[in-house]
Amino acid sequence: MANARKPATRKSLAEKTLLSAKTPQKIGLISDTHGVLRPEALEALRGSELIIHAGDVGDPTILQALRKIAPVVAVRGNVDTAPWANDLAETAVAEAGAVNIYVLHDVHALDLNARASGFHIVVSGHSHQPGRSERDGVLYLNPGSAGPRRFDLPIMVARLDLGATPWAVEFLDLEKGRRVK
Repeated sequence: MANARKPATRKSLAEKTLLSAKTPQKIGLISDTHGVLRPEALEALRGSELIIHAGDVGDPTILQALRKIAPVVAVRGNVDTAPWANDLAETAVAEAGAVNIYVLHDVHALDLNARASGFHIVVSGHSHQPGRSERDGVLYLNPGSAGPRRFDLPIMVARLDLGATPWAVEFLDLEKGRRVK
């Protein structure tokens, strides 16, 4: 979990401000690196307070490099079959204050009702296609693939800003160096 907090009790304004300062607002999203961590991806994720890797990591050194930027929540993808990947769960939960994020590699393997389970956001990868959709009040995000090119799909990561209302999602094309809304 990104930020485990105790239930709210009476606290001074200073303590409340300190707690909110520790809650990640800027979340970097990356997936399908397949053993390749591009310098452009690292640069795009700089400033993140939490990074979510939605699987197909391909090499444990990628997670080590991402942890130099921010805490990382990562799941195992279908190519993560080496012994090091046994430490990665197939699903994970990231808490960012009051926002609960469910993480899995392939959204088609989702075996729960995200809204009924209390999740606000579902992050997945696998398809290599960046995407954003909303269903039943839940935001579904796929940052696309940041690894080797597949077909004619872009090389992408995404940034999620929970400090914006509504939450802001920005996709970044790593090859063209541009933002895509």
